[in-house]
Amino acid sequence: MVLFLLITYMDKTKFLITLLIITTIVLCKKTVWLIFALDLKQDTQIMFEFDQYLGFLAFLTILTIGFWLMIFLLTFVIPYWIGGSLIERFKEIREEKKAKRNNA
Repeated sequence: MVLFLLITYMDKTKFLITLLIITTIVLCKKTVWLIFALDLKQDTQIMFEFDQYLGFLAFLTILTIGFWLMIFLLTFVIPYWIGGSLIERFKEIREEKKAKRNNA
């Protein structure tokens, strides 16, 4: 496998960073050639400042923790709670019926 990285500079009037990835797979004598063409500009723009990046990471962390907490609650805790309360209620109903039979 051979990787070629071609860096070209396109039109100077563009201000955005354009990333053009062309993946071409050419089978030639049992060898796969991957050709990547990247279009990079000199005037790069910073997407986040460092404090914004830390805030974004904190947001993603809290979101992920909340997601897995909800999955845990919905698949284990809530069914366990409902099942346990139903079993206890059935036991109370049985005890009430036994008490009525004994008193009658």
